[in-house]
Amino acid sequence: MPGHDHGPQIKNGELYEKLRDEGASKEKAARIANAQAAGTLDHPGGTLESRSREQLYDEARKIGIAGRSGMDKEALAKAIRDH
Repeated sequence: MPGHDHGPQIKNGELYEKLRDEGASKEKAARIANAQAAGTLDHPGGTLESRSREQLYDEARKIGIAGRSGMDKEALAKAIRDH
């Protein structure tokens, strides 16, 4: 769908389409495309692996990942990455 108008809710249509072609859900593609357009795609805390478990837990809580209290650092990082 190159050139497709996704409306004002999608801030970077080209990246959105690339992510959709790679199999990302509409929600995930929109979230990533909009974060990239807003300049917030790169977290100021560095890579997920460089953050503490507590920082990852807080991030997981903010984005609503279920079961986070029973997750270790690696599981939290994976859940955040896959969200």
